[in-house]
Amino acid sequence: MAAAPVLVWFRRDLRVADHTALHCAAAEGVPLAPVFVFDPSILAAKDLGVRRPAYLYACLESLAANLQSIGSLLIVRKGHPEVELPALAKEIGAKKIFYNKDVEPFSRKRDAKVDRALQSQGLEIISCDDLLIHPPGRVQRAAGGPYTVFTPYSRAWLSLPPQDPLPRPRQLSPIKGIKPAPLPPPEQVGIQPCDIPLPPAGEKAARDALRAFAAKNLRHYSERRNYPQQDATSRLSAHLRFGTLSPRTVLAEARRVRVEDPKSRREVDVFIGELIWRDFYKQILWEFPHVASGSFRPEYDRVEWENNREKFEIWCQGRTGFPIVDAAMRQLNRTGWMHNRLRMIVASFLTKDLLISWQWGERYFMEKLFDGDLAANNGGWQWAAGTGTDAQPYFRIFNPSSQAERFDPEGKFIAQYVPEADLLTYPAPMVDHAKQRIRALEMYKKARS
Repeated sequence: MAAAPVLVWFRRDLRVADHTALHCAAAEGVPLAPVFVFDPSILAAKDLGVRRPAYLYACLESLAANLQSIGSLLIVRKGHPEVELPALAKEIGAKKIFYNKDVEPFSRKRDAKVDRALQSQGLEIISCDDLLIHPPGRVQRAAGGPYTVFTPYSRAWLSLPPQDPLPRPRQLSPIKGIKPAPLPPPEQVGIQPCDIPLPPAGEKAARDALRAFAAKNLRHYSERRNYPQQDATSRLSAHLRFGTLSPRTVLAEARRVRVEDPKSRREVDVFIGELIWRDFYKQILWEFPHVASGSFRPEYDRVEWENNREKFEIWCQGRTGFPIVDAAMRQLNRTGWMHNRLRMIVASFLTKDLLISWQWGERYFMEKLFDGDLAANNGGWQWAAGTGTDAQPYFRIFNPSSQAERFDPEGKFIAQYVPEADLLTYPAPMVDHAKQRIRALEMYKKARS
């Protein structure tokens, strides 16, 4: 009697190399059915926009080709996973399903529904840790419980041995009776055309980006990363967001460079710190899911934001009269990406100069970013607004003019996106930073009292 096939449910892990669920499923040595489900609940999200769905589709094209190259075919369904997956399991006679865990509140509720539906059919469910280098629950305080401050979390994280990347499966056994079928057209699964060009997507693009970063900018990371004109950051965020690259693979490459070039140790360690921040914000979201809808520190939910819609639209369009803020927002609008230093500057400006809720900015970023990730985006905005865990204190407020002088001293980045900055047609600053700083401090103090 032939062995029953297994399902592998792909979600935000669109690769074949260093993929925990796929690796474990392939070890079963039985026919394997990879599946992706277009979930209308996700596609209907208000802050989704058109960019990430289009990028997702490009990643799926890459995944389908990579699976085919090792003998398997990606099955695509559209509908609610708790309906589609049990139906597919019944159709092919599967008795097991493998998938990688997620940390987002929506995903956890969805997975619980799927698990119940599959268990009612007698399927065995194997959910794997894959999204983080050290999954939630592994980095704990000595007294027990999660860390809520980054520095001690980082020390504890670094004390744990990293898991080595898993090998790419050489060959998979396909399901008999499943006919080859191309991905359905984007419009058929609810994906609209993107409003701007897509950046490189898929597993090969991710590997190429990692190799290029390791060869060129990793060894100079701490000295160059804060200067947007140098474009010296890794540009791996979208690949990590969609899982076309594993964080374990990124860490292994960083550690390799550190061994081969001991002089680069400090630079590499600063970059590894960014991977730790990624894990930190995801474990915060796992342990404290309320951050998805409110401040980590509840007292800051009492902040009386002015939330002026007209001022918000001016910020969105990059017409504030502060060149570094406007250049950053135009970079976001035109490219779907923003340099990390600039993300901090524009977030501080929105919350502490315009006195607009960080949640408005968080939603706008999620609509425009290719790398939009709930944990990272929420963590960054709450850090800038002073409402989060390891937050920048509410009284530390970025001065956009001094930030521009420090991190774009020759004005090259500003000139790229705001060429009219030195012309009479460029608008005057929409607010007086010094006065708004005083108002912001009063606003926060009132909430804290």
